[in-house]
Amino acid sequence: MSEQLIEAPKKRTGLFAVIGVVVLVLVAGVVFAVTRGGDDAKAVRIGVVGASDPYWATYVKAAADNGIKVEVVDFTDYAQPNPALAEGEIDLNQFQHVVYLADYNVSNKKNLVPVGATAIYPLGLYSKKFDSAAGIPAGATVAVPNDASNQGRGLLVLQSAGLIKLKSGGTIFSDLSDVDESASKVKVTALDAALTATSLDDLAAAIINNDFVEKAGLSFDKAIAKDDPADPKAVPYVNIFAAREQDKDNPTYTKLVEIYQNSQDVRDGVKEVSGGTAVFAKTSADDLRKSLTEVEKITAEKKK
Repeated sequence: MSEQLIEAPKKRTGLFAVIGVVVLVLVAGVVFAVTRGGDDAKAVRIGVVGASDPYWATYVKAAADNGIKVEVVDFTDYAQPNPALAEGEIDLNQFQHVVYLADYNVSNKKNLVPVGATAIYPLGLYSKKFDSAAGIPAGATVAVPNDASNQGRGLLVLQSAGLIKLKSGGTIFSDLSDVDESASKVKVTALDAALTATSLDDLAAAIINNDFVEKAGLSFDKAIAKDDPADPKAVPYVNIFAAREQDKDNPTYTKLVEIYQNSQDVRDGVKEVSGGTAVFAKTSADDLRKSLTEVEKITAEKKK
């Protein structure tokens, strides 16, 4: 039997046939791998705060329909997605506005950049005890978020509502030290953005970021004061997709921004989750980066 196994074939046509079959199988395998590349393609990992919002599943499907595999990575608070992006743990994040990104970059000597706009969300003042800002009594305590970007914005909302007065009129970078206590109606305290809503029982009112409004059992239409997202000066508060600087012109990321902006199903989902408050923006990436540079300069000066 062993002699038969090692005996050379009488004709070489059988060998050529076998080789031909092997080559065809290999070619077919390569073609199959290329044509089914979507299944094995590396997913674009997008970090968000609130991945349970239904529109993210809609967005993932819309991206898949455009040949892009997306994995949404959930983070529990705002402090996490930017470090994860800077360290390469995710490819993009979508949770912040330009002012927040500027503060992160300056504070951490990083260079994350906007690659596209999503929407502007008005920042609201909420209360479980009072139906209007005017009804809040003198000396009561009102909370604002403690992160630099949202704190200034929240203080401006309180000033517009007649509850406080800010020295020199206030800016997007105002903090508690800018509150003119002798000329203000209420006392202001700063809490983590995730805690302003959960602490509402112990406060007269609080500035609550949109991500936490419904989670706290509140309704967007119950805000007793809010800012105007249609103001031309609101560009620094446009929410963005952010990437590492070397990826700012990545065509896949640009396409993902377009899908978010143009998919009606995604837009409907965002609008629903925001209680109808989202104002969609198509501010160009160049204009967003210009705004970022300007805000970073001001932020750096303020931190000296």
